[in-house]
Amino acid sequence: MSQPEFLPIQWKSTFLSLLDQRALPGKKEFLKIDTVEDTILAIREMAVRGAPAIAITGIFGLTLGAKDRKGNVNPNEVDLLIKQVFESRPTAVNLSFALGEAKKRVQGETSWESIAKIWESYALEMMVEDLRANQTLGKNGADLFPKDQEEFHIITHCNTGALATAGHGTALGVIRSLRDLGKKVVVYADETRPFLQGSRLTAFEMMEEGIECYIITDGMSGWLMNHKKIDAVLVGCDRVAANGDTANKIGTYNLAIVAHEHKVPFYVCATRDSFDLNLKTGDEIPIEMRKESEVTQFDFLKNPQGGYLLPEGKTSPIGARALNPSFDITKAKFIKNFITEMGCFVAGEIPSRLKTV
Repeated sequence: MSQPEFLPIQWKSTFLSLLDQRALPGKKEFLKIDTVEDTILAIREMAVRGAPAIAITGIFGLTLGAKDRKGNVNPNEVDLLIKQVFESRPTAVNLSFALGEAKKRVQGETSWESIAKIWESYALEMMVEDLRANQTLGKNGADLFPKDQEEFHIITHCNTGALATAGHGTALGVIRSLRDLGKKVVVYADETRPFLQGSRLTAFEMMEEGIECYIITDGMSGWLMNHKKIDAVLVGCDRVAANGDTANKIGTYNLAIVAHEHKVPFYVCATRDSFDLNLKTGDEIPIEMRKESEVTQFDFLKNPQGGYLLPEGKTSPIGARALNPSFDITKAKFIKNFITEMGCFVAGEIPSRLKTV
């Protein structure tokens, strides 16, 4: 399997080096993160994003927090540290699962030094496992596409590549795997307002990989399916309920409805930790509401030469109000298959599939 030329998460023993995804595509800029507070800020402000990447970063943040503390352990301090990291991005269930496992691994430990070592080892283990899972997922997804077809046209939403994971990616991992099989893949990347992960990040990754890619606005998918043969929609996810309802970046639900109307297969790519059997339906998934300013201005998009890409970064009248839910819920009935490292299956198989691994 081919890998990207850069890794967005790099552990340097005493600090974490994070590719600042807010600066892309203008420049590749790494943040030096050496405290748990800086880790939480990087997650909350989306310097790092994507459920698997957030989970890995969160555990490295715990490691940094433990390294800063000396002496004997107060269990309440461990719980508080974990709670602070969890609250940085509550929708991504990968982070919740990882923090739960992190807590289990240090039960009975009496020194912060030993806890730091355990959490550091766990985070590094997560990176290796996430990369392996993504590569397996990519291969499983590629197997869904006809072997005798040489060219595929695929719509994506948000960013689901190496930037969102430890490498290779989920939905973009399937695309990379198809490319590695010698297939030509044409990607249509939803821009993904308001944070533009599709136009800034997916297009960036596809250009780095030499994969043909066209950016489309979030409202163009219907036109595209009417005028071109689209073979599939591939998206990632942040959480999947037991019945298959899926939380993903806002706009995914709209895309699923359009795909259903045009009989285009809609696939959700997810590693095991994205499934939450504790939730019966998507109605129980918490939806993060973000700052109105992300919709009304482009403060996060700054010109590398100085200033904003638009005058003062404004895209709306001063004083205009906005709604900014970060995710929406796609009902299971719109999802043809879940593509995972455990294989490909329909929503009704989720409980049995997860209980056997």
